[in-house]
Amino acid sequence: MADLDPVIHAQARLRITSALATLGPKEAITFPRLQEVLGMTAGNLSTHLRKLETADYVSVEKVIEGRSPVTYIALTTLGRRRFEDYTESLRSLLGGAS
Repeated sequence: MADLDPVIHAQARLRITSALATLGPKEAITFPRLQEVLGMTAGNLSTHLRKLETADYVSVEKVIEGRSPVTYIALTTLGRRRFEDYTESLRSLLGGAS
């Protein structure tokens, strides 16, 4: 049986990757919208995103739109693959692997 990925397994990071996995492979979400969806503080979300970014599971892109800075968050290809592996390992652990 495969081990659960410790980068994703922390509750906050699992919530983040789960939310991002609902987006298409080429889609991103703004930081404030992700914060709203998850009900997390900006500091807590930033901390967990940094850990996911360091592992190359998420991309964080900061751009200027008009005169305002906007931060976009998306799962990387590796992050999506690791999330799929994680959910498969979890299914296997729970005995519901197909």
